[in-house]
Formats: sequence, C-alpha cells, structure tokens
Amino acid sequence: MIYELRIYTILPGRIDAIRKRFSDHTLGIFARLGMQVCDFWEDLEEHPKLYYTMNYESMEERTRQWEAFSQDEEWNEVKQKSELDGKIVERVEQIFMKKADYFKSPT
Repeated sequence: MIYELRIYTILPGRIDAIRKRFSDHTLGIFARLGMQVCDFWEDLEEHPKLYYTMNYESMEERTRQWEAFSQDEEWNEVKQKSELDGKIVERVEQIFMKKADYFKSPT
C-alpha cells in the first residue's frame, strides 16, 4: 500500500473557494473515480494550507487514477467555474509514503 500526502498552498483570499470546491465537488468526484481519501486537515495556525492523504495499491494505480481525474469532464468544468475569479491553488506538494513495519497502531 502506498500513501500520498498532498499539501495545497492556497493563494491569498482563496481559502473559502478551495473549501467549497472540495466539499461540493472534488471529494465526490474522487469517490466516483474510486480514489480513496484517508483523511483531510486544515492548518491549525490558519495558514492558507490544506493537507490530505490518499492510498493506492501501487504507483501504477495512482497514475491511472490521477490521469482519469485530470481528464474527467465534471472536474474540468468545476475547476474552470471555480477559478472565474482567479486561480485558487498556488502550489501542490506531494509526498509518497509507506507504512513502517515496526509501528503497530494502538487501536
């Protein structure tokens, strides 16, 4: 299993736009395409950042899912409409991780 941490730095004044885009559209599109979000966070100190993790069986599956997402008609329409007032995301960082064999979850 591969985990991806995605960190979105949002342009000034656009945090509400990204919140709305994720809550109203993006998370539903991910689900429809079989893309699994593990968890989702906002910055505690209110920096304009979002963080979320996704999991995949392999890097090949990840590549297929993101290609399907980038070509999805609904996503492209949502993105275009949500950016009528300007771009929302300044940058996206991606960190790929795997579980550490030596860590056992306390649950």
